Amino acid sequence: MKFIVSSSSLLKHLQQISGVINSNTVLPILEDFLFEIEDKKLTIVATDLETVMRVQMEVESKANGKVCIPAKILIDSLKNIPDQPLTFSIDKNFAIEITSDNGKYKVMGENPDNFPKEPVADDTNSFTISSSSLLTAINKTLFAVSNDDLRPAMTGVYFELHKDFIQFVATDAHRLVRYKKTNVKCPKEDNFIAPKKPLNLLKNALPDSDDELTVNYNASHLFVTHGSTQLICRLIDARFPDYKVVIPTDNPYKLLVQKSDFQSALRRVSVFSNKSTNQVALSISGSELQLAAQDVDFSFEGNERMSCQYDGEDLQIAFNAKFLIEMLNAANSDEVKIELSTSTKAGIIKPTEQAEEEELLMLVMPLMLNS
Repeated sequence: MKFIVSSSSLLKHLQQISGVINSNTVLPILEDFLFEIEDKKLTIVATDLETVMRVQMEVESKANGKVCIPAKILIDSLKNIPDQPLTFSIDKNFAIEITSDNGKYKVMGENPDNFPKEPVADDTNSFTISSSSLLTAINKTLFAVSNDDLRPAMTGVYFELHKDFIQFVATDAHRLVRYKKTNVKCPKEDNFIAPKKPLNLLKNALPDSDDELTVNYNASHLFVTHGSTQLICRLIDARFPDYKVVIPTDNPYKLLVQKSDFQSALRRVSVFSNKSTNQVALSISGSELQLAAQDVDFSFEGNERMSCQYDGEDLQIAFNAKFLIEMLNAANSDEVKIELSTSTKAGIIKPTEQAEEEELLMLVMPLMLNS
């Protein structure tokens, strides 16, 4: 088997899917890319048994065939080869010889029959969503996903499908993000949880464009295709917590702040906070908001004042500053509205301006005030 391919184009395609490959795999073959040539089309596949990614590209070749090539050495070598056509020759023992304008490189491949088979898209349901909408949904929710493997349901983003809209929810029990798109119609009411890793890979692979994506899913897997790139991942088999019960419906106090000013003040003051809690206390009265942080162990202390619009009784409440900064990043408006009630009840953060077809709601749990 022999084929000719552009070095830069091959590197670009490999980098798109190389994130799937784990550095410490159970099976040595999982450290390889599967190369498969059929009718002058090269399909490259990477998998970690939970997630599969594949890309397709045109190559020059006379024969069909397949081989597994070690990923790390292939990518490392391509990064250092200037843009030029490369000739790959593979013999019957899967030894690979790569020839460039002025070099020859040899690497030992593996038997492609040992490469894991990918899941088949049986009994799938599907819905369409624009690439930019899915990208936005991932960006607005992924940061709030939990890393706690003891709570598997929270280690992914919950897709909640309805006839007239779709919701994406993520929580780590300290904060919660719900992002709703009303311009996506789903054929039936359904839900599933997609893990963090494949969503991160999609984030890097999808363009921020109006390209229509067809998303297919069944009881165990999710299938997303865009152009010549396809991602398949195993869904998390767990029940997502009933998040609706934790969202307070009657937070009477409304705080309106300039997002960038509030974020900058949080960044400055949180430098002086306790490193394990990142606690910043907010004292709100009238049109003034005070931010205070301290780390008693090191005698660090930071205080700042800023103006705000506030409708409610004077209140002192503490939050994890790191969480607030990340959540403010997800709000695309100049001002944000924070709805509060008491120092022990969750606060709700919303952008003041939102696009017609979207609705973002973020919830953050308060911390115990250092008295």
